[in-house]
Amino acid sequence: MRVRLWHDALPQCSIDAMSMQADPRKLTAVRAPDDWAPASWQGRAAVQQPTYPDADALAAALAQLQALPPLVTSWEVLALKHKLAEAAEGRCFLLQGGDCAESFADCTSPLISNRLKVLLQMSLVLVHGLKLPVVRVGRFAGQYAKPRSADTETRNGLTLPCYRGDIVNAPEFTAAARRPDPQRLIEAHSKSALTMNFVRSLIDGGFADLHHPEYWDLAWVEHSPLQGEYRRMVDAIGDSVRFMETLAGPIGSFGKVDFYTSHEALLLHYEQAQTRQVPRQWGWFNLSTHFPWIGMRTAQLDGAHVEYCRGIRNPIGLKVGPGVPPDTLLHTLDVLNPDNEPGRITLIHRMGAGRIANELPPLLRAVKGEGRKVLWCCDPMHGNTESLASGVKTRRFANIRAELDAAFDIHAAHGTRLGGVHLELTGENVTECLGGARDLAETDLARAYKSTVDPRLNYEQSLELAMLIVRKRGNATPHAAG
Repeated sequence: MRVRLWHDALPQCSIDAMSMQADPRKLTAVRAPDDWAPASWQGRAAVQQPTYPDADALAAALAQLQALPPLVTSWEVLALKHKLAEAAEGRCFLLQGGDCAESFADCTSPLISNRLKVLLQMSLVLVHGLKLPVVRVGRFAGQYAKPRSADTETRNGLTLPCYRGDIVNAPEFTAAARRPDPQRLIEAHSKSALTMNFVRSLIDGGFADLHHPEYWDLAWVEHSPLQGEYRRMVDAIGDSVRFMETLAGPIGSFGKVDFYTSHEALLLHYEQAQTRQVPRQWGWFNLSTHFPWIGMRTAQLDGAHVEYCRGIRNPIGLKVGPGVPPDTLLHTLDVLNPDNEPGRITLIHRMGAGRIANELPPLLRAVKGEGRKVLWCCDPMHGNTESLASGVKTRRFANIRAELDAAFDIHAAHGTRLGGVHLELTGENVTECLGGARDLAETDLARAYKSTVDPRLNYEQSLELAMLIVRKRGNATPHAAG
C-alpha cells in the first residue's frame, strides 16, 4: 500500500522523506537464479502441506487462483525492500504485528479497523520515542495457514486431520469440517483482497491523520492504566503539528502512512499460484503479499520452502529458533541471498526468555563476521508459549518483555542492531497472555480467550510493549559499528 509517510515530516525525524522512496535500480541483485521456476519447489520435500483428497478439484482451484488479480504490486514490494534495508542501517524501525492466524469469520470492518488502530497507536509511540520513521507491516490479509506439530488429532477415539487454518479446513472437530477443501484457497484470496481494500480505504481516507488521533481510540481504552501516558504523548505530537502548520501552512502528509502486509509462506500451492512476472521488471514476484516469511518448521536448507523463496524478489523473513547452528544459518543465507542484497533478508529470532542469552550470540557473531547484510528482528512471542495445567496455551508478559530486553542488550554487546519486532497481537480486549498493565491472572483467561491457535497480546499489552521498546532501545546503542 504505497501512500506517503506522515512521520517522515515530523521535526524529530532526521531522515528526508524522499530518501525513503524506492529506486528499483538500487535494488537490483547481481543476477537472477537461472535454475528456478515457481514450481521448482515441487521437486523438494514439502513439509506442513495438507493432503487434498481430490487432485482434480485442487488443480481446478489453483487454475482459478492463478487467473485472479494480484493482491499487491511489484513497486510496493520493492519499496518495502528498500525500507527494510534502511532499518538494517538503523534509519527506521520495523513493527510487524497481527493475528497468529486469521479466520474468515474475522473479515469484518470492526475487527480490521481495530487491528489497524493498535498498530497505528504502537507506531505513534515508537515514532515519538525513537525519533525514527516506523515501517508498519501487518500479519494479515493472507495469514490463514498455520503449521502444526502433528498431521492428525484424536479425540475420544476419533482421529481426524488437524486444523491447518481456514485456508485449508475448519476448526470444528468433524470429518466434514476437517476435510481439506481447495475452494478455501479461493476464499482466502477473496478475504485477503477485502481486508486490503478496507485498509487502503481507511488510510487513503485519513484514518491515520495526526490531526485526529482520537479516530484510533478503541472503545475500552478509557479504562487502560496506560491512558494518561498515551494521552500526553498524543497531545505533545498534536502541539508539534499545530506549531509547524502555523509556520508553514497545512501539511497534508500528516494524514498518510505506509502500510504493508505479510504472512508465512506456508501453503506453497497458494504462493505459487500468485507468483507472477510483471512488465518492466526482471524476475518473479509473490504478489499475494509484500513480505512472506519462512517459519522455523519449514526452514530446511534443502526443503521446498527455501527453494520456493530463493527465486522470488520479495524481501524474505526467516524465523530462527534455538538450536540452529551458525553454519546452517550462513548456508541458508547463501541460498536465499547469494548476492548479499540489502533489504532482502530479515532474520526473525525467536529463542525464548530462558535461552536467548546462550543461543543468539553465536548467530550474531557468525552473520556479522561474514559481513552479511540482514535486518535483525525479535519475535519474543513464540519461544515463550506454555500450556497450563488446564491445557490452555498462554504466554507471560514478563517473559515476552524479558526476551525483548535481552535481545536489545545482546545486540548492543555484539555491535549489531536490533531493528525490528515481530508480535502476535490483536486490537480486541482479549485475555490470552498473562500479566501486563492489568496483571491478568490464570482466572482471567476464561473471560475472553478467543484465539483458535496461539495466544495474542491484547491492546493494552501491545501498547505497553511499544513503550518498553522506546525505553529500552534508547539505552541499547551498539558498542561497535553494526
